[in-house]
Amino acid sequence: MHCPYCKHNDTKVLDSRVSEDGCSIRRRRVCLSPACEKRFTTVEAMQLTVLKRSGATEPFTREKAVAGVRKACKGRPVDEDDLARLGQEVEDQLRLAGSPEIAAHEVGLAILSPLRRLDEVAYLRFASVYRGFESAADFENEIAALRLERAALEASSDLDAPAPTG
Repeated sequence: MHCPYCKHNDTKVLDSRVSEDGCSIRRRRVCLSPACEKRFTTVEAMQLTVLKRSGATEPFTREKAVAGVRKACKGRPVDEDDLARLGQEVEDQLRLAGSPEIAAHEVGLAILSPLRRLDEVAYLRFASVYRGFESAADFENEIAALRLERAALEASSDLDAPAPTG
């Protein structure tokens, strides 16, 4: 690590701490050059890399993932805070997978579930592009799956509700 003040290439770590979110490490360092001896902080974070279909790789950026979702949410009651939370959830899910390199396809899969919970219409728009819907039947099948999921959730919440007394 080079000192940011004098560019000396020998520094010493004085303290290391994991960030609150557990995704980075903060290190307090000191320059070992007798002429400098200044202290500075570095932050280390695991770099997620996306492997594209072409074979090229690029760093994962939450904003790029959210940009596609934003298009699907156009005209829907979804605000920027909702999109930011979705982006954070997607990034957290990808980091929990434990691999520093993720296929672009996996990023899309990680988006589908939180988007489905956020807004079903936006989910259908995104899924239609992501999964390459080719006919109305593809939409009908996906809508049927959404209805079944909703019915199952409602049935399970009915079972959890206390029995009426009277």
